[in-house]
Amino acid sequence: MSPPEDHDAKRARRESFGPYGDPHKKYLYYCPQMKDLADAIAAQPSHLDIQTREISWKKFPDGFPNLFVEGAESIRGKHVAFLASFNNPETIFEQISVIYSLPKMFIASFTLILPFFPTGTAERVDREGEIPTAVTLARILSHIPLSRGGPTGMITFDIHALQERFYFGDNITPCFETGIPLLLEELKKLPDAKDVVIAYPDEGAMKRFHTFFEDFDEVVCTKIRKGNERLVSLKEGEPEGKHVVIVDDLVQSGGTLIECGKLLLEKGAKKISAFCTHGVFPNDKHERFTENDMFENFWITDSCPQTVKRVKGQKPFKILSLAGRIAQALEF
Repeated sequence: MSPPEDHDAKRARRESFGPYGDPHKKYLYYCPQMKDLADAIAAQPSHLDIQTREISWKKFPDGFPNLFVEGAESIRGKHVAFLASFNNPETIFEQISVIYSLPKMFIASFTLILPFFPTGTAERVDREGEIPTAVTLARILSHIPLSRGGPTGMITFDIHALQERFYFGDNITPCFETGIPLLLEELKKLPDAKDVVIAYPDEGAMKRFHTFFEDFDEVVCTKIRKGNERLVSLKEGEPEGKHVVIVDDLVQSGGTLIECGKLLLEKGAKKISAFCTHGVFPNDKHERFTENDMFENFWITDSCPQTVKRVKGQKPFKILSLAGRIAQALEF
C-alpha cells in the first residue's frame, strides 16, 4: 500500500490540473520543419518559461499520419502553443489534426503560431468562378475547438491583406505581427545608412508598410499592363545616388523585384537591396538572385523553413529570425 500524499503534494497535484496553470509557463509543440525556430524561441530572453515538447510524426502504411502527443497528461491545465508551417498542402492535414486535438487535452489556453499564412494572396475574387483560398484556410482554422481558456489565439506575420482578419470566425483571435522591426535594426548597421531610401514594388505594399518608414525617403513603383506583359514604372520618388531597399510582404518567383531593381538602377540608384518577410521561392526561384549580383542584400525571415535550408550562406541572402518577435508576442 502506497503512503498517503501529504497536504502540499495534494495541493500541487490539484493545481497542476487547473483551472489555469502558471501563466509564465508555455509548452511549445512544433512540426518537424520548425524545430530550429522552436528551439530558438525557447532560448529567447523572455518573461515566459517556454519549454519545447515533442510530437511523434509517423505514417501508417497507407500514408496517412500516425501521430502521438508526448506528455499529453502533463499539459492538463497548462498554457500550450503549436508552431506550424503550412509550407505545402501535403503537410497541412497532419498539422491540422494536431491543432484540433491539443485544445481538447484539458489545457488552460491554446495559441497557434503560423508565421506564414500561405494562401493570403488568394484573398479576393475578380471574376465569377475564382475561389478565394484565403477564406477557406481561415474557415478551417476558425473551427479549432475551444480550450478551457476560450478561443485560440493565432500569431501570424505580415499577412498579405489586413482585411483577412475578418475572414476568421469567433473561435480564433488573430494577432497580426510584422517582421519590419527586424529590417529596421539591419538598416541601422549599414555603413551607408544615411543614404537608404525605401522602395515599394506597388501601391499595395506602400499602403501596407509606409507607416513603418516615416523617417525615410520613399520610392513607389507601379505595374502597368502592356498586352500580355506587366511592366514596372516609377510612380514617385528619387532613387538617384541612394541605397534603395525594396520592401514587400512576400516573394514568390521574384520577377517583380528584379524588374524593380533594373528600373531603379536605370534611374541612378547606387545600390539595391530587398526585404520580404516571407521568402517562398517555389521551384528554386531563389537562384535568380544567387546567380547575379544586382542585389547587395536580400533579407528574409525564417518563416518558410524550406527556403532557409536552400539559401543559408548564399549571397545576397541574409536570414532574420522571428524567434524574438514570437517569444514577445507569446507574452500577451
